[in-house]
Amino acid sequence: MNIKRIFGAVLTLLGIGFLIYTAVLFSGTGSPVKPMIVYGVLGFVFFLSGMGLIRSMNDKA
Repeated sequence: MNIKRIFGAVLTLLGIGFLIYTAVLFSGTGSPVKPMIVYGVLGFVFFLSGMGLIRSMNDKA
């Protein structure tokens, strides 16, 4: 079990969750812009860092 790979998957899923929540806020009427920006940026950062961790791991057979 590789901890970096698991942590990367968790970060990626968190990022996807934040991005989906941002889309839900965006589709709602009367939502303030500040939370959408904060959640969108956090989702983007989590998603990219999780993908970077997963991509940087080498598979050893």
